[in-house]
Amino acid sequence: MFVTEIRNIPYFDGHCDTIYDCMGKGRSLRENCGHVDLMRGQRYGRRAQFFALFDNVRELPEGTAWTKLCQMHDWFCAQAAENADVMALCRTGAEVDAAAAQHKTAALLSIEGADLLDCDMAHLETAASWGVRLLNPVWNNANALCGSCAQEPERGLSARGVEFVARMEELGIYVDVSHISDAGFWDVLRRAKRPVTASHSNSREPGLCPHRRNLTDDMFRAIRDTGGVVGINLYADFVGGDSMEQLIAHIERFLSLDGEKTVALGGDLDGCEALAAGFSGVQDVAKLYQALEERGYPQTLLEDIFWNNWRRIL
Repeated sequence: MFVTEIRNIPYFDGHCDTIYDCMGKGRSLRENCGHVDLMRGQRYGRRAQFFALFDNVRELPEGTAWTKLCQMHDWFCAQAAENADVMALCRTGAEVDAAAAQHKTAALLSIEGADLLDCDMAHLETAASWGVRLLNPVWNNANALCGSCAQEPERGLSARGVEFVARMEELGIYVDVSHISDAGFWDVLRRAKRPVTASHSNSREPGLCPHRRNLTDDMFRAIRDTGGVVGINLYADFVGGDSMEQLIAHIERFLSLDGEKTVALGGDLDGCEALAAGFSGVQDVAKLYQALEERGYPQTLLEDIFWNNWRRIL
């Protein structure tokens, strides 16, 4: 029997693609049949979520990426207004705390791929005014800033990319290195003046899942040493299987690297199909908490993984 019921479990997640999924399928954030909706999130004692603004720019008509990003942002703000009883837009830790105290989902914004901004500095300034706190310089498609893990993986930050990332840090937007090329990763880390995040990436170690989307031990240590955060991805392909044991193995690998204040959640919900551990949505992440609890993990560590580590950098 589980010690902690879902209503007492905190849940702070660093990445979902629910905006893209809901807009594309005409669904509401309040209740839907995807991975994430607000009412299922209400089951948790505290709930905070980074919602990614995402689209595959290669599939959009040329020259429309920025317009599409603005449309996504407007849609998200409208959803927040319609669901103000259970959701609050947040950009700071204090605002997250206030939303949690009112038992509302603390909703934060991220952008997955700077090509949605046309890699443009003026558009970056606008995104900062929206309250965006995480931004991936690149998604799977290489762009003017950098290569990705999937395309031009040998290419690091361009001169424009170096300038762009530096401006992100000045604006209080954390660099999110999930999806970036290995060369780009180390270019970012060499220059980082603030914490760096990998919002939805697991361990690349051979015994776990040596996928290009995951992090080597050295990469994890480098993020850890900036004071950053790494979110555990629930996608079975990045876990290396679909069992709870395989999922937990990624957490334990990062914890073995002194990652107690670094490892967090970044489920990639609504951005993938097959989830590990038989999960079908946000409601099932409580089972991960309960499985770790059954293994004897102390409440203080679970609080860090499921809440404090993301909350700390805001």
